[in-house]
Amino acid sequence: MADTLMPSFLRSAPRRTRVLSLLAAGLVLVTAGYAQFGGFNAGPRRGGGSYGRSGEIYVPESVKITREIDSRSVEVPIWTNPVGFERDVFTFTRLRFDKNGTGRSRGGWTTDLPDADLNLSFRLQQMTSIKTDPNGRTLRATDPELASYPFLFAAAPNAIGLSPDEVVALRKYLLNGGCMIMTDFWGDQELATMEGMFRQVLPGLKFIELQLDHPLYRAVFQIEEKGQVAQSERGKALEFSPNDPTWDSRPGYDTRTVGHRALFDEKGRLVALAIFNSDHSDGWEREGESDYYFHRFSEKIAYPLAINALVYMMTH
Repeated sequence: MADTLMPSFLRSAPRRTRVLSLLAAGLVLVTAGYAQFGGFNAGPRRGGGSYGRSGEIYVPESVKITREIDSRSVEVPIWTNPVGFERDVFTFTRLRFDKNGTGRSRGGWTTDLPDADLNLSFRLQQMTSIKTDPNGRTLRATDPELASYPFLFAAAPNAIGLSPDEVVALRKYLLNGGCMIMTDFWGDQELATMEGMFRQVLPGLKFIELQLDHPLYRAVFQIEEKGQVAQSERGKALEFSPNDPTWDSRPGYDTRTVGHRALFDEKGRLVALAIFNSDHSDGWEREGESDYYFHRFSEKIAYPLAINALVYMMTH
């Protein structure tokens, strides 16, 4: 991969350079892989099991390994990587944060944790030749370990509260080549809260709506529309009442129109993607609870966009 496509902090870190090379190889092979599998193969882990709701949970500050957190859906997949290549992988890293206390902080950093993170990591490895870390990480912006992981995810970004040190750390992370995806927030008020937080992190930069002619929508899968992923309980109920809405209601706010809000740096690199008025992380987390939900939301909407975004943002 040419240095011009490689973020500066990846060029300075041999391990990250190897990971980027693996991503580039995956991009070449992924389309053939999708045709071969005929879409997402649910495999033996579909159906059964007990599960709870995907609200907030308590996770001790000392826990940084995602797999150490108990599953809240059906059993998460287990996989390994070849001996000697355990570190040459893509690692799904989730941002740990305190709530902002604005009164508009529905959800929190543990929303859809850990199943969303591990399921998406598994699907990325299944549907491409990219090798992924089977364990994942949960880190604060100020954790020195974050510098080893160029991708960061945040659930319920309307709830993000950052200390002054965390603001500086996240700014440095994103400007030095890191990238970020966010989802599961609804209504104009929550959107404004998220964008207001980013005005502190990256002053002078503004979110814009990403248009469907952007190459991200062709990076792996061909995406023709901005589909909405329903919250899992609502989405599963649609099997029996298909005319009901897929969106969460927020009185006085538009929650029907899906937004893909993009933040580009001064060089035109996509540093953050916020999937608004949609619960894409439920599409990852709850894929095994209902065949209907899996095929309508996980397979057709949640996974294709996530895989496209990951591959595009990590290689541009």
